[in-house]
Amino acid sequence: MGIFLVLATAASEVHSELAEGGVGLNIDILETNLINLAIIIGVLFYFGRGFLGKILSERRAGIETAIKEAEKRQKDAAAALSDAQQKLTQAQAEAERIRRSAEERAKVAKEAILAQAVKDVERLKEDAARDLNSDLDRVLKELRQRVAALALQQVESQLKSQLNEGTQQQLIDRSITMLGGR
Repeated sequence: MGIFLVLATAASEVHSELAEGGVGLNIDILETNLINLAIIIGVLFYFGRGFLGKILSERRAGIETAIKEAEKRQKDAAAALSDAQQKLTQAQAEAERIRRSAEERAKVAKEAILAQAVKDVERLKEDAARDLNSDLDRVLKELRQRVAALALQQVESQLKSQLNEGTQQQLIDRSITMLGGR
């Protein structure tokens, strides 16, 4: 209220100075409407305080709610990040396990293929040796037959050229004697 009196005094001085043609102070309270101004300011302060207080408290509650929601979202995001990191770690471990398993299977498959290749080579060698022996036996048999045939041809040709009837009769007699005839 003290400020109102100072303002009223200053206003009255300004008014009296203007009325006198100079600068002066009008201290007449009724003439300066200080009472009306004080009533209006008091009413605004009394009723406005509740209105402004309500708006400010609503604003404060909204800000607090927004802060709580932001903190909750931050906690949720941190939990999701932790979960994602854990899943990433598990996925990396699973990938490493799969890689090791694949390497082991590849090693086993490689060894099996090499063992099978060795068996196949041995089998091919045996087949080749068998085929070679078979071919050798067949060739030897053919050679024996040819040699026998050629020998018979040669003997026949010699017999025909050297064998006359007397020699032939001697040969027949000797063969009969050998067989136990006479």
